[in-house]
Amino acid sequence: MLNKWLGTLATAAMLMGAAPAHAELIDAKNPQLVADLLKSQALPAEFKSPAGETPYIESAHNSQKFLVLLMNCDDAKRNCKTIQFYMGYNDAKKTSLEKLNDWNREKRFARAYRDKEGDPVLEMDVDLDFNGIPRENVGEAVNTWKALMEAFQAHIHGK
Repeated sequence: MLNKWLGTLATAAMLMGAAPAHAELIDAKNPQLVADLLKSQALPAEFKSPAGETPYIESAHNSQKFLVLLMNCDDAKRNCKTIQFYMGYNDAKKTSLEKLNDWNREKRFARAYRDKEGDPVLEMDVDLDFNGIPRENVGEAVNTWKALMEAFQAHIHGK
C-alpha cells in the first residue's frame, strides 16, 4: 500500500513539474512588445508617436506597407487597449464599391472600405485589453493579417 501511495505521489510531482510556464502576454500598453513580435516574424517594425496623434507601428509584408495603430488609448495617447492593422491602396481608386462589398460579404476577419480620398482600405482589429493575450495568439493574428493582405491585393487588382 505504501509503494502505491509513493508511486502516486511521484507521478503527481512529475505532472506538477511538467506544467507549462505562463505564456508571455502581449498588450497595447507596451507597443515595443508588438513591434518585437513583428520583428520576430521577419517584418520591419518602427514605432512612431506623433504629438497629439494616435501612435502606430510602421511595417511591411511582401513590399506592401501597413500600419499597426494603437487604439483606445487614454487622453495622453498611452495605455492603449487594442490594435488595428491598417493598409490602403492609393493606386486602386477605381475599385468599385460592389467589389469592396463582395470582400466584406466573403471575408470574415478584416473589413474593406473607401477612405476619404477614395482609396480602398483594409482593416483588422485585435483586442489586447485585460492584461493582453498570449504571444502565440497575437502572432497568429499577424499571420492572418498577412494572408488577408495578400488576398485583398489580389481581390482589388483582379489577380
